[in-house]
Amino acid sequence: MTAIAVGMIIFAYLCGSISSAIVICKLAALPDPRCHGSGNPGATNVLRLGGRVAALCVLLFDVIKGMLPVWLAYRLQLPSFSLGLVAIAACLGHIYPLYFNFQGGKGVATALGAIAPIGLDLSVLLIGTWLLTAFLSGYASLAAIISALVAPFYVWWFTPQFTFPVAMLSCLILWRHHENIQRLWRGDEKKVFRRRRDRALKK
Repeated sequence: MTAIAVGMIIFAYLCGSISSAIVICKLAALPDPRCHGSGNPGATNVLRLGGRVAALCVLLFDVIKGMLPVWLAYRLQLPSFSLGLVAIAACLGHIYPLYFNFQGGKGVATALGAIAPIGLDLSVLLIGTWLLTAFLSGYASLAAIISALVAPFYVWWFTPQFTFPVAMLSCLILWRHHENIQRLWRGDEKKVFRRRRDRALKK
């Protein structure tokens, strides 16, 4: 592995370690997402705690911090395996952020950002899969799990040379959602969109 590849992996981890959920919640005077709601510092929990605008800011920032290092590595013409390691490093930074006591989120938005440089058509397909699953089921976690499962097949169809690194990334996302998978199996997982409707009805 070249020094450039190693440097990009470190850079990706440091970018991923910037926890936008924690930063934005502090700036907006919202509760710490690690201590409230689901305890997950990600866009879904920020949606519960602070509403759409704060959640959208978190989502966009998480996507960008995954996209930037992979795009730079792609421009530097690193091989597909190194690109996969850069993408995984960005997600590991999000999951285990250096700057926030290694307490991070699930890495879904960061993974989407890391995959985005491969192609716009692939990104649109993955976003559509997530939205459709979330709309039909109400579970953000199930939408993430389904998207992670089908992502390698989508990539194989569009750009097969990146199938292996995306498969590695999908395995990381699935592993990070192992508790959600268990709750879904038991029927204990909370429906994000139903909870939002219930709050609206209570008002």
